[in-house]
Amino acid sequence: MSEPALLEVRDVHVRFRGGGGAVARAVDGVDLAVGHGEVLALVGESGCGKTTLARAILGLERPVEGEVRYEGAPLVYRTDALRRYRRSVQMIFQDPSGALNPRQTIYEAVAEGLRIQKVAGAEEPLVADALGRAGLRPPERFFALYPYEVSGGQRQRVVIAGAMVLKPRLLVADEPVSSLDASVRGEILQLMLGLVHETGISILVVTHDLGLAWNIADRVAVMYLGRIVEQGTTEELLDAPRHPYTQALLSVVPEKRGLAQQILQGEAPDPTRVPAGCRFHPRCPLVASGEAKRLGIEERCRGEDLALRPVSGAAAGSAHVAACHAVG
Repeated sequence: MSEPALLEVRDVHVRFRGGGGAVARAVDGVDLAVGHGEVLALVGESGCGKTTLARAILGLERPVEGEVRYEGAPLVYRTDALRRYRRSVQMIFQDPSGALNPRQTIYEAVAEGLRIQKVAGAEEPLVADALGRAGLRPPERFFALYPYEVSGGQRQRVVIAGAMVLKPRLLVADEPVSSLDASVRGEILQLMLGLVHETGISILVVTHDLGLAWNIADRVAVMYLGRIVEQGTTEELLDAPRHPYTQALLSVVPEKRGLAQQILQGEAPDPTRVPAGCRFHPRCPLVASGEAKRLGIEERCRGEDLALRPVSGAAAGSAHVAACHAVG
């Protein structure tokens, strides 16, 4: 990115203490940046740390190490500073039914943020404008309705309107279409892309679905067991994935017909017991098939941790990086 990033995550670690005193390394040294007007997809299986990282970006989890920076300044965890920050950085939740108060009208749901942030000016035109931007037209028709009186797709549009009414600069969207019918998902994704083009907003999309990233993102970061294991432009990652984990995720995306499907063995490891070496090696097809041994890297896979490194053969100036001993 040629200009400074809107949001930066620098070596962020988030840990939780579980039963018996075990410490879960939910986010374990993540570096990430979101540019102005950019859509970045953060992709990985359930339990990989995506949502915890999103909560850290929103100031809902405080890192034990590292920092979140917005417009070049570190995030400050005082209540007043967080309130100002969250006017610029808004969240879209996975389940619109759970995100909306069933006792509030749609008008009240969208106006709530304006009232919490004490936004000056006439409230009703701001609510109407936000609902209209979210595709709920004419907006006045929805003012007095309750969430149960509209469809699931319309409820998600209300959630988006509630975020956009504050005119934020960054949306953090956690699985924004996973609870919606297939027929509605495309409409919501087009709505989000339209907001980027109309307003210049940036979006961090948290998802398990590389197919969604294919349709909406400028760049993709793939996360496994608390770390980013591959990152690059959408074209680079989806046309030439280099990390075996990315390849496995991509092999089940319908758009990638012809790619041999890979079924990963077992579940992602417990974050209280992160494996030595490459944290993916217990499930890695290269190790399981003997390919890592043939390449002479198996011992390093099992015992040598590694950071992201530029992939070999990438175009000049490419930011395509992967954390794999077979890359280089």
